[in-house]
Amino acid sequence: MASLFGRWAGAFALLMPLAALPSVHAEDAEGLAKQLSNPVASLISVPFQLNYDEGIGPLGNGRKVTLNVQPVVPVSLNDDWNLISRTIVPIVWQDDIAPLAGDQAGLSDTVQSLFFSPKRPTNGIIWGVGPVFLLPTGTDSLLSAEKWGAGPTAVALTQQGSWTIGLLANHIWSFAGDDGRTDVSSTFLQPFVSYTTADAWTFALNTESTYNWESSAWSVPVNASVTKLVKLGNQPVSLGGGVRYWAESPDNAGPDGWAARAIMTFLFPTGN
Repeated sequence: MASLFGRWAGAFALLMPLAALPSVHAEDAEGLAKQLSNPVASLISVPFQLNYDEGIGPLGNGRKVTLNVQPVVPVSLNDDWNLISRTIVPIVWQDDIAPLAGDQAGLSDTVQSLFFSPKRPTNGIIWGVGPVFLLPTGTDSLLSAEKWGAGPTAVALTQQGSWTIGLLANHIWSFAGDDGRTDVSSTFLQPFVSYTTADAWTFALNTESTYNWESSAWSVPVNASVTKLVKLGNQPVSLGGGVRYWAESPDNAGPDGWAARAIMTFLFPTGN
């Protein structure tokens, strides 16, 4: 664990120079940063989320690096409703995740969510509901469930002053794919809270908990992150990083202990 802290202490040190980068106009900065905390905001964004995990497998010496490319695209359906497309495409490198497994690199499975969301909050609550799909895009059998899946997804949140508090959830059942692979029945729960300052720093805490109904096992990483909205040329970008702790993971399989995350999000505000 000490070696992990040593490697990632420098990552937090890199956050400090962000304050010196050109800021988005003061009138827009806090609002844009708060929109990033809203999963169904009328804001086109392309997050690149880099995760490092270790302690994987029965011997505890497996490592995994995951780059999640997560484009978010809102579509205005009419004066009252948006359709929000949220896609997660994982690009993975891993080694020693199982005895004699060696290393793998490539795409993992894609998760596609679609939220139908009213343009105006309901009694102060911002919400969205719709379907979620699991697409077997993995390029290696150890990077994929090799199953097609679908289910419901929903999000609800409130934004009061500088605070954003909410919950995103989904459940995916497999309905097709390799008959030799384990079926998918998985619940995802992501409670989240964040605080955004007037100069567009955002401090966030969440969990990305998954319950596997097939193996009766929880995976519960607790994530803490800090991001800052800046401008690179004329492009608004949110930059930051964080740490997480695996409070629970499958025995002899999941990650263990502390992990780390780096985040870069490109923002493309819309008028919807």
